[in-house]
Amino acid sequence: MASQHPLQPGLFSWPSEDPELLGSRCMDCGEHAFPSQDSCRACSSEQTEIVGLGRSGRLWTWTIQSFMPKSPYLTYETAETFHPYGVGYVELPCGLKVESRLRENSPETLAIGLDMDLEIVPVRSDDDGRQLMTFQFHAAVSP
Repeated sequence: MASQHPLQPGLFSWPSEDPELLGSRCMDCGEHAFPSQDSCRACSSEQTEIVGLGRSGRLWTWTIQSFMPKSPYLTYETAETFHPYGVGYVELPCGLKVESRLRENSPETLAIGLDMDLEIVPVRSDDDGRQLMTFQFHAAVSP
């Protein structure tokens, strides 16, 4: 089996039994950011810390992506293997909304307010043959 590595380090805690998104929290005003930031977008403080943002949330809004992503978004998909997928904003317990690919891909299985859970999935292999992993959300309870 090919070795697995995060597509972008610092986005989620992995490998882990219970991976979660990682972001930053301003130590002055409490504002959260994803991905993590060195300064606060709310108060401009440079006092931020890396924090776990959790692994669940609620679907805030969504759509179905019915065409292949354009560059620079490289995936295993080809024109022949592409299947539409959900894309949405998931609101985390801290109030932050995170854009994410969704496992579900039909209007019948997605609804605003749906409880969502994080999962780590392969997105593609790099030039060295390493399997690159990213995150997506899926419905917490089968619809």
